[in-house]
Amino acid sequence: MPDLDAEFERARRGRVYGLVAAAVALVLVIGAGGALAWYLRPSSGVSGATSPRSGEGEARGQGSQARVETEPSSPPIIKPKRPPYIPANGTGRFTRPTSSGRVHGHGKLMRYMVEVEGGLRQDPAAFARSVDAILADPKGWTAGGRWAFQRVSSGPYDFVVKLASPGTVDKICGAYGMTTEGKVNCSAGKQVVVNLKRWLLLTTYYRGRPEHYHALTINHEVGHRLGFGHMTCAGRDRLAPVMQQQIFGLKGCRINGWPYDAKGRFVKGPSVP
Repeated sequence: MPDLDAEFERARRGRVYGLVAAAVALVLVIGAGGALAWYLRPSSGVSGATSPRSGEGEARGQGSQARVETEPSSPPIIKPKRPPYIPANGTGRFTRPTSSGRVHGHGKLMRYMVEVEGGLRQDPAAFARSVDAILADPKGWTAGGRWAFQRVSSGPYDFVVKLASPGTVDKICGAYGMTTEGKVNCSAGKQVVVNLKRWLLLTTYYRGRPEHYHALTINHEVGHRLGFGHMTCAGRDRLAPVMQQQIFGLKGCRINGWPYDAKGRFVKGPSVP
C-alpha cells in the first residue's frame, strides 16, 4: 500500500496547490478589477470640475467622461391627453442653424454648436435659441466665472448639443458603450445628446414647467461635458443640485434646473456614482 498512499498524498498536494493557485488568481483579478473600477469611477465634481482639454474625448480612460443621464430604468413622464409627435427614429441627418451668437460670461471660452435631427418636426433655430438662453442665464454655468459660452456654426468647437429621436440617441450613445433604452439623454465625447421624448414629455416632477426642465436637461448634460459627476440631495427642502438625477426622485429636495442659485452660490450635494 505504500505506493497507493504516495499517490493519494501527491493528489492531495496537487489539489492544495490548485486551490492556492486559484485563490491567488482570484485575488489578482479582484485587485485588477478594483483598480479598474477606481479608474472608471466618475469624478465627484462637488467643489469644482476639471475643464475638458481641447480635442479630448469624454470616454473614461481618455481623461474625461462619457455619461448617460441615468441608469436604464423607467423615469416617470407626463402623459398628455394629446401626445406630441415623437417618432421612434428620425432621418439620422442633422441640421445646424447657420447663425452664431455672442460670447456670454467670462472665463474659459466653450464654443458649441446646436443641431436637430431631421424628421422630428422641430425647428432647429428655435431649439438653438432655447439652448442659447439656458447657457447665457445668470444662474447657469457662467455664474462662477470659470466658463464662457458662444454658439458657432463652423470652425473649432468644444461640444455640440443634438436634439434627436429616441432611436438615434440609442445609436449615438451606444457607440460609447452606454444604454439609453430610448428613454434618456447622454453626454458622450463632444456630443450632448438630448432625447426628444424627454424634451417634450418632461418628468412628473416638472409638470407644467417645461422651461425649468429644459434648463435642467441642458445644464445637467453640459455639466458632464465640463467634468462634473453626479450628485444627490444635500438636505430636505434644499434646492436639488443640477447634477442630481432628478427624474428618478428629488430625495427631499426641491426641483432646480440651474447650477447656481439666485445669490450666485453653487448648488452642490454629496457625490454619487
